[in-house]
Amino acid sequence: MGDLHHELKQKIIDALELEDIEPADIIDGEPLFVEGLGLDSIDALEIGLMLLVTYGINLKADSEETRQHFTSINALVALVETQRSK
Repeated sequence: MGDLHHELKQKIIDALELEDIEPADIIDGEPLFVEGLGLDSIDALEIGLMLLVTYGINLKADSEETRQHFTSINALVALVETQRSK
């Protein structure tokens, strides 16, 4: 697991106050919402806020592109890496 993968997992755990979940429990390619981690739309808002505060990434809530970024840890890592390279 890369450093950014671990960092994002920990930030999601902290932002959502997920008890009894460790970064190693979150599988990089599994869905974050409904299946997989089982997050919901309120959690998505919290993750969006965390991305804005931590990485300066501002996403539109109703965008299909945003939904694609939120599919998995791998997708979020790709988003952060893309933003860092700009």
